[in-house]
Amino acid sequence: MRTPTKTATASFTTSLLAAALATNAAEVTTQMSPDQGYGANPELPAPDKSLIPTVHVAKAKPWKLDEAPTPAKGLAISRFACDLDHPRWLYVLPNGDVLVAETNAPERPDDGKGIKAYFQGKAMKKAGAKTASANRITLLRDANSDGQPEIKAKFIEGLNSPFGMALMGNYFYVANTDAVMRFNYTQGVTEIKENGMKLADLPGGPINHHWTKNLIANPKGDKLYATVGSNSNVAENGIQAEEKRAAIWEIDPATGATRVFASGLRNPNGMDWQPQSGVLWTVVNERDEIGHNLVPDYLTSVQDGGFYGWPYSYWGKNVDERVEAQRPDLVAKAIVPDYGLGSHTASLGLTFYKDDLLPEKYRNGAFVGMHGSWNREPRSGYKVVFVSFANGRPIGMPEDVLTGFVNQHGEARGRPVGVAVSRDGALLVADDVGNCIWRVTPAESQVSQAAGASASGATSR
Repeated sequence: MRTPTKTATASFTTSLLAAALATNAAEVTTQMSPDQGYGANPELPAPDKSLIPTVHVAKAKPWKLDEAPTPAKGLAISRFACDLDHPRWLYVLPNGDVLVAETNAPERPDDGKGIKAYFQGKAMKKAGAKTASANRITLLRDANSDGQPEIKAKFIEGLNSPFGMALMGNYFYVANTDAVMRFNYTQGVTEIKENGMKLADLPGGPINHHWTKNLIANPKGDKLYATVGSNSNVAENGIQAEEKRAAIWEIDPATGATRVFASGLRNPNGMDWQPQSGVLWTVVNERDEIGHNLVPDYLTSVQDGGFYGWPYSYWGKNVDERVEAQRPDLVAKAIVPDYGLGSHTASLGLTFYKDDLLPEKYRNGAFVGMHGSWNREPRSGYKVVFVSFANGRPIGMPEDVLTGFVNQHGEARGRPVGVAVSRDGALLVADDVGNCIWRVTPAESQVSQAAGASASGATSR
């Protein structure tokens, strides 16, 4: 990896210290309200359909060496690792090794047809999302928890648009875009060279509209859960193309048998177990093209056998009239999501905070990585937020944790995706446009971290 000069390191350290002082002086918070689609009871305006979608994505212009996101009051930011290739998802192994899925969309020849796809494709190119997939998982080892990995190694290569990861016993699982793969794992290894074994197929194919497949193990360690996004916005490719999609699957790691655990979830991504209740929660990207403030993305508990509306309805029983073949029987049992995360924020990352390094107010609540809107005016997302929980339920409005991903010129220096908690309790944030992993810690530890953490000088293997 590239090692910054002493001048660059000092400059970045100074910037970080200045940011810490600034955030101690005043809260860095953007007002979020129910009429923007936030909270347990977001306001839902009347649908406003458009033939040509609004395209208002922030053009990608990655961070300079002396730039960083802006942390909330009481928090500090540092570079954990940079010079990565489109880092999307994170997983922390029990020994503290941080795994990064460097990945992007696979070839999808049938997902770029029509006027809507044309405009969306242009937006994704502008946003920096039209790059070849590195198809690998990289390992970062920070053995002394000083915020500077000593080792950067190619953990697994030759994957197929990998995303979710999970460790169960001596097996390491990877969710490729079309299958869950299993690898033998020994604690402490920095590379897996053997070919993995396919455990279960996942929906892929020539459309594969939502290609990211996340993966999580249950606390008992006998089941895996995989997210499978829809093959369209609102089933415009035909309901037959949505078979077993827009769902969370349960997978038996012993046999590879699968079943749909919950459905009607347009594009679920982040998943985690809420520490107070033990219930599975997920964040979901909702549908587009019926208004700037419709439909809110959401954070919700996931019920076994539950149906959450897509494509026939949204936020419970609000019918989407664009769907050709209506299903009033399914609409009647559609579950209302627990908590709105704002319209078109592209909320992807989710982790509940169970540690004690960060201030006490974050305990048991949810950090959410918002990748940012592409078709909303004004833009939404492009930040990391925190949702407080009490007795296993979300309360209040979200709070900004990391902002400043879009500069004053409307350019995206970065876009947050996956969030995870390191072994020492720091929050890690994957930034796929900035090609960095950011490390969030309490502000009082800023001075001790800044010089080392700003230099992403790990030893490559």
